[in-house]
Amino acid sequence: MSIKIALAGNPNCGKTTLFNALTGSNQFVGNWPGVTVEKKEGRLKGYKDVIIMDLPGIYSLSPYTLEEVVARNYLIGERPDAILNIVDGTNIERNLYLSTQLMELGIPLIMAVNMMDVLEKTGDKIYIDKLSEKLGCEVVEISALKGTGIQKAAEKAVAIAKSKNVNVPVHRFDSEVEKVIHSIEERLGSDIVKEQKRFFAIKLLEKDEKIKTQMSKVPDVSKEIVAIESKLDDDTESIVTNERYTYISSIINECCKKNKTKKLTVSDKIDKIVTNRWLALPIFAVVMFIVYYVSITTIGKWATDWVNDGVFGDGWNFFGIESLHVAGIPDLIQSGLTAIGCAAWLQGLIVNGIVAGVGAVLGFVPQMIVLFAFLAFLEACGYMARVAFIMDRIFRKFGLSGKSFIPMLIGSGCGVPGIMASRTIENDRDRKMTIMTTTFIPCSAKLPIIALIAGALFNGAWWVAPSAYFVGIIAIVTSGIILKKTKMFAGETAPFVMELPAYHMPTVSNILRSIGERSSSFMKKAGTIILLSTIILWFAMSFGWVNGQFGMLDTMQLDHSILASIGNVIAWLFTPLGWGNWKSAVAAVTGLIAKENVVGTFGILYGFAEVAENGAEVWGSLAGSMTAIAAYSFLVFNLLCAPCFAAMGAIKREMNSAKWFWFAIGYQTLFAYLVSLCVFQIGTLITTGSFGIGTAVAFLLIIGFIYLLVKPHKENNAISAK
Repeated sequence: MSIKIALAGNPNCGKTTLFNALTGSNQFVGNWPGVTVEKKEGRLKGYKDVIIMDLPGIYSLSPYTLEEVVARNYLIGERPDAILNIVDGTNIERNLYLSTQLMELGIPLIMAVNMMDVLEKTGDKIYIDKLSEKLGCEVVEISALKGTGIQKAAEKAVAIAKSKNVNVPVHRFDSEVEKVIHSIEERLGSDIVKEQKRFFAIKLLEKDEKIKTQMSKVPDVSKEIVAIESKLDDDTESIVTNERYTYISSIINECCKKNKTKKLTVSDKIDKIVTNRWLALPIFAVVMFIVYYVSITTIGKWATDWVNDGVFGDGWNFFGIESLHVAGIPDLIQSGLTAIGCAAWLQGLIVNGIVAGVGAVLGFVPQMIVLFAFLAFLEACGYMARVAFIMDRIFRKFGLSGKSFIPMLIGSGCGVPGIMASRTIENDRDRKMTIMTTTFIPCSAKLPIIALIAGALFNGAWWVAPSAYFVGIIAIVTSGIILKKTKMFAGETAPFVMELPAYHMPTVSNILRSIGERSSSFMKKAGTIILLSTIILWFAMSFGWVNGQFGMLDTMQLDHSILASIGNVIAWLFTPLGWGNWKSAVAAVTGLIAKENVVGTFGILYGFAEVAENGAEVWGSLAGSMTAIAAYSFLVFNLLCAPCFAAMGAIKREMNSAKWFWFAIGYQTLFAYLVSLCVFQIGTLITTGSFGIGTAVAFLLIIGFIYLLVKPHKENNAISAK
């Protein structure tokens, strides 16, 4: 029978770093049953029968956020064999609040004080032996980042799980409070595990309504609550909280020694600059510009060109010698199929469908890897946590909090977990607004579209890729302002509290792991959804009616294909946006299945080699029907419109309402359409001087847009007045 060890701790205490170090590649990522909060579990390295469960980062076992409910339900319902409580040694006083609650669960517990290396640099000291004595549990020192002490902590957790020795909490409340707790314990039913009765009794004393769902029979504790509140002149929740902090303060005074001559840390000095009221946003803008510039325009572009032109293109010459030419994948496959006498239609499916479509998408993987490397570094070093703090000051003015920016940061990798991360927002209105706007941030699936448009129609212009990111930010901000002024979203903004971890240099293994997880997710999609889509697209493009007869078409008959017929029906919708030809229309629509399909579709329609060459023959002919302004309009529409099917599914689950789901999809699509229309019409006016009905409509839309941004709203005014 396997042993289950739960990792529990505050956010940013190093829990995930420890989990990765303990489990390595033996990890499984999924969702908690019934909810969409991500769970991670893995087998402890060197132990086949020991499972490590990484619980969501929480501050307490009170039911204020979904993470706290999930963690508490797991600990109470599943009852792991042991808890490894990770505590941030640099913020031990705040971390111990959760520890006092975990010790009341009646589950064997080991405490691991993390970041001891950072603590030593500051000159602070924690007396581990004395801390263990005061808490009544074994305490070990670790540094999850450097890997010191983690094996010892894991081994002790396994040992205590096998021994089943439950820690008896040393902490006791005021005598009056203890009498009430003891009285409630005695009346708890037999369905409550004996070791957990103290925890349930305290929760009932705190008026925790949700805890009642864990019991079949709930004793009436109203008399005890009224009596103790009257005697101590305070509500019971505050009484219990104050008692905990009084106990924690006594521990800190005896077990910790602060360096009174301590100077500003490196993190403090950096934060004086990067979180400065005036410098924070410009620095953030410069950082993101560098990230996208390097990823899309320079290093990422060079790597992608090599893959596209060589691996998925015409091949390459070693040392520039033609006699040492190595053919690319399409030529190798074509030669192999011809050699075995493969049927023409099957050759077309494999080479022009599967290889062309999937290859067009996979060719951009190098750019994604460079981008993922930057994002992984910024997240791991602690800067992205500062960005959420910085954006809170901005978002709060527009009706959102910094909590809303966290899903958007996650969404830069993939929109699905970004949407799921909105569950951390308690306010229902803010959560729904965040879900609706999170996918405006360019995710990895949109990166090939950005790279393709930037390289093929703007000759690799430096500003195109970074501008895509800021278009997303502006869309979120303006949407927040407008939606917050409507009755259904009006209300107070949710509060935002976040721990800012100390800056540190990320380990190479953690960055590589992050890149691997994000890249593998993209590759899996390329091998499933995109593969299926390209096969369907190839069939729709390769077959059609000519002279009243249905059959396979040659490259000169594409306008008679099934795909062209479908595209011509919807193309007129996009004419005001500047790209009303059937090929662009079909590419945009297939992007609803998976955003990578936009590039894959062009790969099939125009031939993969030409697409990969960023501006060769086929893109020259495309320029005849799509100007640079139209291309940017196409880019903006695909960035802002409804996301892929997978993200739509996440929106539907999170909204839990068909009405809200369709409202979100409708808003995103309409918003994208109107913005793209304005981009093309105003851009055309500026570049060519032409003015028409579309231009007039664009100006009316801009005037209406500005009015919605600046007008006051009665609902918010009424709330403010209260």
